[in-house]
Amino acid sequence: MKSQITNALSDFFFEYETPRQVLVRNRRVGVVCRLIQLGVLAYIIGWVFIYEKGYQSTDTAVSSVFTKMKGVGYTNVSGKERIWDVADYVFPSQGDSSFVVMTNYIITEGQTMGKCPELPDKHNCTSDADCKGGSFKRQMTGVCSKTTKTCEVLAWCPVEDDTKIPDKPLLMSAENYTLFIKNSVTFPLFDVTRSNLVEGIDAQYISKCLYDPNDAPLCPIFRLGDIVKLSGFNFETIARVGGAIGIVVDWTCNFDVAEKHCKPQYNFHGLYGNPTETDKARASVGYNFRYAKHYMEDKVQKRTLLKVFGIRIDIIVQSLARKFDIIPTLTAIGSGVGIFGVATVVCDLVLLYFLPKREFYKNMKFKYTHSQTQDPDSEAGSTETEVKVRHFWRSMKSIIFVRADYLSFVCAEVNWEQARR
Repeated sequence: MKSQITNALSDFFFEYETPRQVLVRNRRVGVVCRLIQLGVLAYIIGWVFIYEKGYQSTDTAVSSVFTKMKGVGYTNVSGKERIWDVADYVFPSQGDSSFVVMTNYIITEGQTMGKCPELPDKHNCTSDADCKGGSFKRQMTGVCSKTTKTCEVLAWCPVEDDTKIPDKPLLMSAENYTLFIKNSVTFPLFDVTRSNLVEGIDAQYISKCLYDPNDAPLCPIFRLGDIVKLSGFNFETIARVGGAIGIVVDWTCNFDVAEKHCKPQYNFHGLYGNPTETDKARASVGYNFRYAKHYMEDKVQKRTLLKVFGIRIDIIVQSLARKFDIIPTLTAIGSGVGIFGVATVVCDLVLLYFLPKREFYKNMKFKYTHSQTQDPDSEAGSTETEVKVRHFWRSMKSIIFVRADYLSFVCAEVNWEQARR
């Protein structure tokens, strides 16, 4: 027994095994094998390398967005003229990547804190008993007004009447406002920083350019009416009740070529509702909010309340940069080589289980040995026990080598991921 174990250990360390190749001259199997290999090759070249760019590593950008609106609006409501500048119609203040441009409004001036009757058709009453405090959204005083037949409330008076939205937006001049976008992106993995003010975009060019998807695709100044049109909305429709538009700044770059070719592309999307929506019975239409300006008059605190309808603009930066890297290249090649083994598996199944001569091919592919039998290809002169021990050690040897290769591959992947981080 000791000698058998010694022989098995000797075989484990000093023997090398290689699989035996069996050349099968069969047209069907040969055609199937080549077609599968051709399909795998097309997948590796077409999908992995050309479409998915499997030979490159990728990175996303850290970005910063700065915005500035310009333009002056004019309104004439009931003979009262007013000029609206950037400080009046942009919310919040300038510079944010998400903001609202006012296009329509309902104004309630001279409100003071006090008691006043509700609007007609709201909280109607016939007696004080119908106006118990806390039974409605407003703070009731418990008094029913005899003149309006509505409950008296403690609120900013007079109460806002927002039932009638101006049909024609009061600030239609907003269509000609301009938006300047300044965007900088950094790709940390490749140590590259780019700005949308690319080569050729200087102060002289900016002073006279206006974005056009065909004639001036890199100009960072956008007319508000053009933004709405490119997003699929009608300006007068969205200006009346408000809405939301997304401006996507797309940085898709290939750093295998010069960095100057990394330039942004602008896309415009209507984010709120359907531009062709005609159902006016929806629960909530458009985009609006309230804004108050407080002031003192004769030592009495007053305010001007604005219900603002506007276009909310969200500037979204999306990025993806690529560059050649040997690690993903070798990984893709290795994966492709492994997939080539599918052809062998399929052909073996056809050869051994479906062809008429499958028994003949089985005898050619597999070599069987019997104990106490001398054969040139067998374990010459070995006993049955020795053969079993040797087969055991060879199986263990194969498992150890496979596990070692797998662990080496995993460690290499982990080290590469840590290096990238």
